[in-house]
Amino acid sequence: MAANSSYKYICIIFLCSIIATYVYVYKREQVSTEREWEITSASEQMTAAEAELPLKVLPEEKYKSLFQFDGIWLGPKNSCECDRTKNLMVYQMDDYIAKDQIASVTERREKEFEEYQRRYPTMKKDAVIAAPNSPLSYPIYGVEVMPLHTIVIPGLGFHGRSTRKLQVILRASFGTLNTLADVSKDVAYGRGGKELTISTPNVKLLNHILKHVTYTSTVFLVNAVDMVSFELGLHLVKFPVTIQLLALPKLFDPGPDNNIRNLVTITTKTFLRYHKLRILIKSLRQFYPDIRLIVADDSEHPEKIEDANVEHYIMPFGKGWFAGRNLAISQVTTKYYLWVDDDFQFTENTKLEKLVRVLENSNLDLVGGIVSGNDFRFKIFYEEGQDGSCLHIRNGHYHPLEGFPNCVVTGGVVNFFLAHTEESRRVGFDPKLQRVAHSEFFMDGLENLRIGSCRDVTIDHQSRDPAADSRLAAVEKNYSKFRINTQEQIQFKLSLHYFKNRLKCYTKA
Repeated sequence: MAANSSYKYICIIFLCSIIATYVYVYKREQVSTEREWEITSASEQMTAAEAELPLKVLPEEKYKSLFQFDGIWLGPKNSCECDRTKNLMVYQMDDYIAKDQIASVTERREKEFEEYQRRYPTMKKDAVIAAPNSPLSYPIYGVEVMPLHTIVIPGLGFHGRSTRKLQVILRASFGTLNTLADVSKDVAYGRGGKELTISTPNVKLLNHILKHVTYTSTVFLVNAVDMVSFELGLHLVKFPVTIQLLALPKLFDPGPDNNIRNLVTITTKTFLRYHKLRILIKSLRQFYPDIRLIVADDSEHPEKIEDANVEHYIMPFGKGWFAGRNLAISQVTTKYYLWVDDDFQFTENTKLEKLVRVLENSNLDLVGGIVSGNDFRFKIFYEEGQDGSCLHIRNGHYHPLEGFPNCVVTGGVVNFFLAHTEESRRVGFDPKLQRVAHSEFFMDGLENLRIGSCRDVTIDHQSRDPAADSRLAAVEKNYSKFRINTQEQIQFKLSLHYFKNRLKCYTKA
């Protein structure tokens, strides 16, 4: 009886436990369902409320200043215009092309522009957007490969859980993909091709394969970008692989004593005015007796220059201003060159060492000084457009140069500047511009040259008073015939901008 009674009690207790557990689980699920429903309902209500919210941006007058520089609207748009405002010179480039030629010139220009875009593709045309909450890791910058070479792509990985089947697909355009991992064709398919597929349920093995994925450049391209895609299910990312030759260093020896003569060469272009050139040389020798001077000369009847440290290069008569600059700078063998006009005059404030110090301790490529109190410097703004682009030049500078309280960062300077020789050679001076030309060099160097200006280094301009000597007065009169920019030359220059720079219009303060 006692045993039966005990057994009965155990059964009752067990049954009560089952009932209690069932009630607890049921109630919990019910509460969970109710909470889930409440959350869903709230979410649906919030979604409905959000749908009623107006999606607006600020009025244009409130945000327009963010995209304005010197009154020029540089915000997002498909075209550009050069508005006529007070104290502003505006040039519409097609006004300087003959009306019966404009159609054929424009057609040739656009054909050349398409070729230019093909030769010089840039990444800025297409933004790379990272997918939200992607389980994939990948490099977003800095992957480079030499043409026809192979690299291991760093940073590839999967950061999720194992599933029955994980499949990763990588695709390239200018090269092939492979992996150094020792796996079968069933796991890594398409090795050595433009599409590599990796299939495995094992996350550890997948990451081992991804860690050793290689990219091989198969086309000899220079400065090209291959956007490689990396896909897993619904997750798709893209990352850039830059195909780039390594640059060979080109160094200039400053000598054991770091003498200014081994760092800087003076360059100038002369035409007819030998009396001005000799004053320049005399002033130069007063402060820098042994520094080398290179003279490019396109006078009709060249005169001999008596100076042991002058290299005098004779050009065809009237070859031109920028052709002379190219010749002079092509002969520079020092790290820097100083450009001066042939009618300048060195003074005790023409401290080349100060300009050298700026270039040696900043990222600038070129730094200008002041000529007889003139600190002419200007900013350049460029707008792209579908039917041609717009260029705007304004006086002033962008901001101070850090570490140099007397210097600023700007877009162009006066005809007195110290520059890195190699950087200037990369830009060059367009020899088609034979007469008055200066800002065109800075326009051509807009993408490459970093420019500054310092007000504590100066040079003087020689007197512009009429010469008392009748022979010199005749030389000056003859020189002025070539110096003045004629209407014909202005038209040529602006028509050159229309085609060469694909400019629609041009404004200047």
